[in-house]
Amino acid sequence: YDPTIIRLDRNQRSFKLSFEQFYARRAGPGLQNRARSLMRTHAATLARVEQRFGVPPSVVVTIWGLETNFGADTSGKFSIIRSLATLAYDCRRSDFFRAHLLDALRIVQRGDKTLAELRGGWAGEIGQTQFLPSGYVKYAVDFDGDGRRDLYRSVPDILASTANFLKGHGWRAGQPWGPGTANYAVLRDWNRAEVYYKTIAVMSQKLAGGG
Repeated sequence: YDPTIIRLDRNQRSFKLSFEQFYARRAGPGLQNRARSLMRTHAATLARVEQRFGVPPSVVVTIWGLETNFGADTSGKFSIIRSLATLAYDCRRSDFFRAHLLDALRIVQRGDKTLAELRGGWAGEIGQTQFLPSGYVKYAVDFDGDGRRDLYRSVPDILASTANFLKGHGWRAGQPWGPGTANYAVLRDWNRAEVYYKTIAVMSQKLAGGG
């Protein structure tokens, strides 16, 4: 049991900000400029991802940036198994985290990661776009063809898996994703906090040239 995990779970202040505050804090000019640069660098991979899953490059790259600053903020500080076991034992969302704990064990069982390698965010998030274990088991993709689903170091796997998650939740290829659309509802399945999924929509529209 790790009391640090419970303290972090009870202290998620950023989601209590207004949209304007959250957007300014998380999606500033520096992040957007870096996103544009990476869209150029990985243009070929992103084109293949969009062809297969129907999700535009700007949406996938926005999620990548917001989650971990394109991998810069994935310190792997926490043991995912320990974090999830702690949260499953806690009374707030036991059933939710128990399911993720079992899927984290399945990731180890099938050989994608060892126990020592399975480190990430305090709530059990894995890799550069912060998949929870059940999402990893269901949607992670080996897009670089090396036989492993690596959401820590393989950019093709990271981008394709993120797009596959959205497709699996009903993303409609070629359709808009602003408020009131079906795709906007899909973004909510990525993160239930309104300030977060609205930020994904607004930033990705800007990257796509929509304002």
